[in-house]
Amino acid sequence: MARPFRPASPLPLPSSSTTGGSGSGSGSFPWLLKKRSSKPAPNRSAQEAQAEAEDQEAANAYRFPAAPSTNDEQQPSSSSSTAAASRRKRADALARLRSAFRAALAHHRRRRRGHQQLGSSVTGTIFGRRRGRVHVALQSTDPRAAASGSSSSPVLLVELAAYSTGALVREMSSGLVRLALECEKPPLSPGEKRRPLLEEPTWRAYCNGRKCGYAVRRECGADEWRVLAAVEPVSVGAGVLPDDNGGGGGNEGEGDLMYMRARFERVVGSRDSEAFYMMNPDGSGGPELSIYLLRV
Repeated sequence: MARPFRPASPLPLPSSSTTGGSGSGSGSFPWLLKKRSSKPAPNRSAQEAQAEAEDQEAANAYRFPAAPSTNDEQQPSSSSSTAAASRRKRADALARLRSAFRAALAHHRRRRRGHQQLGSSVTGTIFGRRRGRVHVALQSTDPRAAASGSSSSPVLLVELAAYSTGALVREMSSGLVRLALECEKPPLSPGEKRRPLLEEPTWRAYCNGRKCGYAVRRECGADEWRVLAAVEPVSVGAGVLPDDNGGGGGNEGEGDLMYMRARFERVVGSRDSEAFYMMNPDGSGGPELSIYLLRV
């Protein structure tokens, strides 16, 4: 059965009250407003957009000038402090190097003075118990030390381990005595320097061509200093020193403490040979005692 036709009612027209004075005629059609607002803006050329961005940036820069950056201010100060610290480090390193060089140079000069202070004339002292070992000490003849009353340290102090003082006295009473001390000359490694002749630790001892054991370099101890201080006023002479132990010491079985003191002329042949000739006070006759140091 067919439906009766009903004409549709016309849509109400927008009134002046609903438009709100918009004048666009959209009225109460929100879907139309949404459609209009979603339409894209008209395209502009790239040059116009770039020009507008530059104008906006210039206006912002004019109205709001950029504040100075703290990093830019701190960068010069930090770089200057770093440079100052590096300069201080270099100065400290240079100062340490100079002090080390000066200390090494002073040590070398002291060693050279210690060997060169002997000069051409030295003072030799031979002492020991009558049945004990012979000690030979060579000291510098320094007038300044003699004026101040202080004895210089022996440059060479050797002890003949297998030769007694009494045997040496008997040899000297019979005639001339030639005492020879020989040491080995080992090969040196590359860059190594040979020690001075007077600093050799061990020697082979010969008296008038006869082997008499060996000799050992010693450091000047309390007993040796006591003997050297006792004979310091004596320039040339020989004798017997009193025993400070009152006869109760451990060396009383070795006899009296004998000594002989004289001036010796020093002759340097090379770095491996030196000779010391005893000089007579009156200047007559030859040397009664000669000491030879050889490195072979």
